[in-house]
Amino acid sequence: MNIVVNAALFQVVWFATVAGAGAGFWWTGLPALAVFVAWQLRSSRWPRADLVLLGCGVLLGLILDSLLIAGGWLRFASPQPSPQFAPIWILVLWAGFALTVNHSLAFLKHRPLLALAFGALGGPLAYLGAERLFAAVAFTAPPTQVLGALAIAWAIAMPLLAAVACRLVDREARPA
Repeated sequence: MNIVVNAALFQVVWFATVAGAGAGFWWTGLPALAVFVAWQLRSSRWPRADLVLLGCGVLLGLILDSLLIAGGWLRFASPQPSPQFAPIWILVLWAGFALTVNHSLAFLKHRPLLALAFGALGGPLAYLGAERLFAAVAFTAPPTQVLGALAIAWAIAMPLLAAVACRLVDREARPA
C-alpha cells in the first residue's frame, strides 16, 4: 500500500508543480512536496537514505537541467531564481522523484539496464507532457534533438539514482 501512496503523492507533486509553473506560479509544488516528504520520511524504513537521496536528486537535477539550459535545449517557465539555472520548481520535481526510487520505483534498483530504459523513455515523456500540456518548459531546439538529449540525460540519471539508493539503503540497514 505504501508503494501506491508513494506513487500517488509524487503524481500530486508533479501536477501541482508543473501546472503552477506553466501558469506563472513557481511555488505551487512546494506545499505538495512538503506533504510528500513528511509522509515519506514518517512511513519509510530508510528515512535517512530517503533524505540523502532527495538531496542527491536535487543536486543531479540542478546540474542536468542547468546544462540543458546552457546547451540551448530548454527554457523553463517561472525561472526563479535565474533563467540560466534550473528553476526552483524543477528541483521540487527532482526532490519528489528521488523519493520514489526506494519505494514505487524500487524494482529498478537492482536492474541497471531497466533503469536506463525507464529513464530514457520516462524522463523525456515527462518533459514533453510539461511542455505540451502546461507550457511549463519550452524546447528551444528541434523537438527530436531535445527529446534525444533528455533521453541521454535521464538514461544516466535513473541508473545513477538507483545505484545511490542501493548504497544508502545498505548503509542504513547495517547495524551501527
